[in-house]
Amino acid sequence: MSCRTHRLFYKSFVVFFLIFCQFFSLAALADIHDITRIFHAKPTLSLFEICHSGGCAEVSPVSISDAEWQQVSAVFTNDVQNAAEERAQIAVAIGVLESLVGNKIGTSGDLAGTFGNSNHSGQLDCNDEAINSTTYMRLLANNGLLQFHAIEDTRTRNFFFTGWPHSTAVIRELKTGERFAVDSWFFDNGHAATIVPFAQWKSGYKPDDSPIGKTRLAKPAIAKPDENNTVVTQSNHLPVENATK
Repeated sequence: MSCRTHRLFYKSFVVFFLIFCQFFSLAALADIHDITRIFHAKPTLSLFEICHSGGCAEVSPVSISDAEWQQVSAVFTNDVQNAAEERAQIAVAIGVLESLVGNKIGTSGDLAGTFGNSNHSGQLDCNDEAINSTTYMRLLANNGLLQFHAIEDTRTRNFFFTGWPHSTAVIRELKTGERFAVDSWFFDNGHAATIVPFAQWKSGYKPDDSPIGKTRLAKPAIAKPDENNTVVTQSNHLPVENATK
């Protein structure tokens, strides 16, 4: 991707979520300087930043201990054979990181989707999710856990004229060059992310079992660490990459 194209994607993303936040009157307007800093920062286990409250309106510094990181690295096996297996591991690892981070900064109660949830405590919108998932995957890559993929900039589908805008993190398979959306917005905090081919996501894909737009029978349980400070994700859901829309 050329530098010019890279800048256009980034500027489009920033413009989208600033408009989105203002349109829905979320808690506060995103700070463009915070967004830019997070995008260009190199996250480490001792310090990385997490967006929340809609459009990165609030930013919290976070650190992960060695013991906590072991829960993340345990998701990845040394005998992973191909890129598809690695994508499944990435999906679960993002859920583990969401749970660990959520208990530190108060976002454990984040519910799937955005509409109707904007006043919910600890809520994230798709922009928060896209930025955070990108940060989580950079942590994975920086710690040597990714073999088959490179991390790309976030992408947005639609722009009001063709439907509600929605953003996602993106990875690229090194061998084939194929891009995949890594979307953690479709499920509650701690759930495995949804990873599907980017073209499929771009067409409007939403998992059939996503709770978005469905009546909840009960308030979802919040994942909390046990006496050994171990967090289990709320679901072992692994995305089906070739699922139909």
